[in-house]
Amino acid sequence: MQKQKASADELISLIISGIEEVKGLNINLLDLREIENTVCDYFIICNGTSNTHVNAIVSSVQKIVSKAIKDKPWHVEGSENAEWVLMDYVNVVVHVFQKQAREYYDIEGLWGDAKFTMVESSYN
Repeated sequence: MQKQKASADELISLIISGIEEVKGLNINLLDLREIENTVCDYFIICNGTSNTHVNAIVSSVQKIVSKAIKDKPWHVEGSENAEWVLMDYVNVVVHVFQKQAREYYDIEGLWGDAKFTMVESSYN
């Protein structure tokens, strides 16, 4: 029996729940579908307050997504120093930064043509 493929909306919702579960900050969703030659359909970007917090966000996302839809990232990069961890769920790529790294790399600025949604969290 093959696992059922979750919709992008369901995956996005689960990822955001994972971020919110451990109080990830400044969550943004970038819809890249209207842009040519992109590597995925969506970016989810957030930040944590320390490398411990960044790793907690990554763990929380993995746990919630895995539990709900039995899916795990195709690739995870950056966990060693946890200044910027990238989690690749193929159509959805999650970027978890520490604040200074997020400001330095400015993913939102680089992808200025994307449709941008700020996720309102109750604790922000």
